[in-house]
Amino acid sequence: MKIINIKDSAEAIAVFKKIGVDPYGIDAMTPKTINLNILIEKQPCKIANIIKQEMLSLGGDAAVARGSVACSIDSSRILIIGTIKQITAMAKKIEKQPFGLNKLAQDILEIITNSGQREYNWKTSRRNIKMGGKTQVMGILNVTPDSFSDGGLFYNQQKAIDHGLQMVDEGADIIDVGGESTRPGAKSISLRDELKRVISVVESLVKQIKIPISIDTTKAGVAVQAIAAGAEIVNDISSLHGDKKMAKTVRDANAALILMHMRGTPPHMQKGDLVYNNLMSEIIAYLKKSKDRALAAGIAKESIAIDPGIGFGKTPEDNFRIIRNLAELTELGLPIVIGTSRKSFIGKVLGGEPHQRIEGTAASMTAAIMNGCHIIRVHDVVYMKKVAAITDKILHS
Repeated sequence: MKIINIKDSAEAIAVFKKIGVDPYGIDAMTPKTINLNILIEKQPCKIANIIKQEMLSLGGDAAVARGSVACSIDSSRILIIGTIKQITAMAKKIEKQPFGLNKLAQDILEIITNSGQREYNWKTSRRNIKMGGKTQVMGILNVTPDSFSDGGLFYNQQKAIDHGLQMVDEGADIIDVGGESTRPGAKSISLRDELKRVISVVESLVKQIKIPISIDTTKAGVAVQAIAAGAEIVNDISSLHGDKKMAKTVRDANAALILMHMRGTPPHMQKGDLVYNNLMSEIIAYLKKSKDRALAAGIAKESIAIDPGIGFGKTPEDNFRIIRNLAELTELGLPIVIGTSRKSFIGKVLGGEPHQRIEGTAASMTAAIMNGCHIIRVHDVVYMKKVAAITDKILHS
């Protein structure tokens, strides 16, 4: 006798098949094996009460604030507790009721659908990249004099190209080329300077490698020329907020897009009030708005990935919490990118200079992959490729 921990439908189906359950039984029972806790932000008490009553009638429950039942308070957060089967049934019951419950029901059903998705085909302008089996390793190529970890090492154009080729030899699946430092306190550079740094590097790499190249920029002018030179992915830390032309640029090129959460901008993001009322809820809400903005601009959902923005307007403790709770981002139904490589929150625990944080990076990347990450953005490809391979093996054995 033993306890079985079932994380998703694939694991449930595997267990049922080992038992010998017939296909009809597998379809019927799989939604009963997976429990979800869905937190809904403040809603009027009448809505909280309806949801609680419906969940209780289905064998689940909903936690609401004291005073909600008597409506002695104006609103309540709601924690829905139940199996996928129960919560789906509740959503379908309330979708025909008034008070805005139809929209709430649609949002709940979308979360359920997205939370069960682990595999994606991420579309760039040149290929589909399969996500969900093997973690993709994105090598960081900083063509800058002042990046926090390797600023100046590859500022020379030929050194940058050689390092990109080296990362390919080490097993990188994607090369991410950036010409503007986004470390805390970094100042923005001109379009001309950024173009001068990155375009020749992209052009040269495209001629010599077969893996996709990403351009790390917030400027549409840089993205346009990088894409013309052969880049397939735009990694925009501003999530389309930095340049109003970026969305059209990505759409017109059919490029893939990475949207990242950031509060503030690099020169100021680590200053002032870094307190979040609800860290993961605020990150998810920001990324959802960015996703909706991209979709409204005509960018295909299949081309979008998301990044919670480790170190961008967060405290060290925030960064650890994001990694621990990374699976919550699955509700957006998009591949997840994460970049913890050599960052200062690791140094807060282990000490040492950025290049001495390989072990800490490895631990953070392992946890991120276990919690649903699809792409890890790293400096030390040769090491992190091995970390990803073992973590993938654990996940899929």
